[in-house]
Amino acid sequence: MKPILAIAVLFAAVANAISSDAQPPTLKIGAQAPDFELPGVDGRNWRLSDFAAAKVLVVVFTCNHCPTAQYYEERLKQFTVDYKDKGVAVVAISPNDPKSVRLDELGWTDLGDSFAEMKIRARDRGFNFPYLYDGDTETVSRAYGPVATPHVFVFDAQRKLRYQGRIDDSERPQSVRVHYLRDVVDALLADKEPPHTSTRPVGCSIKWAGKADAVKEYMEKLAAEPVTVSLADENTLKALRAGNPQKFRLVNFWATWCPPCVVEFPELVTINRMYRHRDFELVTVSVNRPEEQAQVLEFLKKQQASNRNLLFASTERDKLIEAFDPEWPGHVPFTVLISPEGKVIVRQLGSINPLALRRAIQKALNERKPW
Repeated sequence: MKPILAIAVLFAAVANAISSDAQPPTLKIGAQAPDFELPGVDGRNWRLSDFAAAKVLVVVFTCNHCPTAQYYEERLKQFTVDYKDKGVAVVAISPNDPKSVRLDELGWTDLGDSFAEMKIRARDRGFNFPYLYDGDTETVSRAYGPVATPHVFVFDAQRKLRYQGRIDDSERPQSVRVHYLRDVVDALLADKEPPHTSTRPVGCSIKWAGKADAVKEYMEKLAAEPVTVSLADENTLKALRAGNPQKFRLVNFWATWCPPCVVEFPELVTINRMYRHRDFELVTVSVNRPEEQAQVLEFLKKQQASNRNLLFASTERDKLIEAFDPEWPGHVPFTVLISPEGKVIVRQLGSINPLALRRAIQKALNERKPW
């Protein structure tokens, strides 16, 4: 390859790498609504033309994982109810590329931004508006140019943009003073000029495609973390049950010879990676025999379990079980979520439900220290 051509190819590659996750320009006030056709969580494809009868169209870019977006879910549902009979349509679009979201960015959620997880969120939260997925190509999202989740775009009957920005002036409902979205829609319905045209959206950044390599590098860094296991006697287990005054503690008892334990173990590692940067820790306790420490450590290394890992220090399992929980029958898997005060929040005999466990952890963390 000639030097000049090689340089040109190099610059093109760099330009593509830079532009793939670069912020596109936000749609200007007065612009026509960009057309779209996107899959919805309800199983149908939605087009801009499906909302042709609406006097006002509200397009909100939001997602599952962002805590700010979660704060607005109930408000969007209520807005939809309040304005449905007034000829106002609401459609939500998730712009995020799921492959560009790191696990530590999921520390304030129970669900990621995949299409499958969007369906779960819409079902369980009772969304009463179309929830569309644009994470594969982000073509529609780039045409609108949202800068955060949530970010609303309000179009009049001619589908000209009349407002873009925040829903209101605080993610906390009790602190709201200005209802930007409602003010604008009320004005348009009354054939008046909107009192607001643009505000600065506040929330999580859009996860534009192009961050997959960074996510891969992050996962490789996690995989390189050291994995250890130490022996746990009765005193260790009593202290474990007492809790950590600084953190919520998830304790999982397992064994290499327990198939359900082995199956669910990767979920526990993922949960730890999601929440460990908050007031949370995972401790696993193997009920294998102490002479099987090498076998236990080999399994833990394969699982990349860089959390705190313990192994029963004695073959007198009854004493060790009694030290942690006298009511525990002794079979595994056995999982307990303990508050900083030592209160048991979750006590699961048998296999965990990963989603239910994530929700319990998220709820406990948010109640103690909300975002």
